[in-house]
Amino acid sequence: MTTGQHFASDNYAGVCPEALAALLAANDGHVRSYGDDQWTLRAADRLREVFATDCDVYFVFNGTAANSLALAALCQSYHSVICHQLAHVETDECGAPEFFSNGAKLLALAGEEGKLTPAAIEEAVTRRTDIHYPKPKVVTLTQASEVGTVYRPDELRALTATAHELGLRVHMDGARFANAVAGLGVAPADLTWRAGVDVLCFGGTKMGLPVGEAVVFFDRRLAEDFAYRCKQAGQLASKMRFLSAPWLGILENDSWLRHAAHANAMARRLASGLAEAAGLQTLFPVDANGVFVHLPGVVEQGLRARGWLFYTFIGAGGARLMCGWDTAPETVDRFLADVRELLAAS
Repeated sequence: MTTGQHFASDNYAGVCPEALAALLAANDGHVRSYGDDQWTLRAADRLREVFATDCDVYFVFNGTAANSLALAALCQSYHSVICHQLAHVETDECGAPEFFSNGAKLLALAGEEGKLTPAAIEEAVTRRTDIHYPKPKVVTLTQASEVGTVYRPDELRALTATAHELGLRVHMDGARFANAVAGLGVAPADLTWRAGVDVLCFGGTKMGLPVGEAVVFFDRRLAEDFAYRCKQAGQLASKMRFLSAPWLGILENDSWLRHAAHANAMARRLASGLAEAAGLQTLFPVDANGVFVHLPGVVEQGLRARGWLFYTFIGAGGARLMCGWDTAPETVDRFLADVRELLAAS
């Protein structure tokens, strides 16, 4: 059996209609290359409007490059980057942050619900100050977190205040930033520069873009020579319009927020159904578009036998069920029906 839709990853979804239309519209005639085109300039300006500030914007191919190059811009090789132990930069980027920074060390810390705390940051910075230890220079926060929780504005302000007092810069991995904004119902600025974030890696792929992320420097001084980093890392697209034009499509009429809100709603529908119909409680609050739950072995095996795809090794255990911009209510209901059948037969 195949459902056509799965819960393994929000990367499974195709290109959303708004992004596809903008991409096709950009495929007309000859335009300047390497970002000196109307699509890229307009997309950068539109992002400045979204964040209500004069930020520097760079478009790259993927999230690993966005995070790694941004972190490399914030520290030297003898520095360290504080992150949560479940952060994507720690668990899923194949050493890229260390590689592109020429050796800066990741300091992975524990924290409930996938989030860092000011106390944990302070302890990591002050535990050692001798020259034999890589000097902490950056804090990276994942929004939404790898277990589907979100940092609220007051949490962010407390974290960034501590970081800045200790002389650290703040980077945000926003692969699912759209889902966090939609879930909290606040302005994008309130989760970034107004809360003390210095640079954001704004995820586009999971919002429905075919490819591409935006690196947004709210402190423009930190972006010095960043274009050269992108070029050296093979992230400067010659036909940049095809990276940037889809952004215009999803930013127009707030399509990005509408799609993110839908994905979040499908996650809540899924979590509620698991609890009400099957008695399965989520492992973490469902703040965004991810649901984590312990599935009985017979249910997990039965679901896979029926063709469902999902991961069980990501985050803090259990099954991870991700909803995307295109997840249909019927898909959620079909999955829940299969869970109920398998439980009843066990």
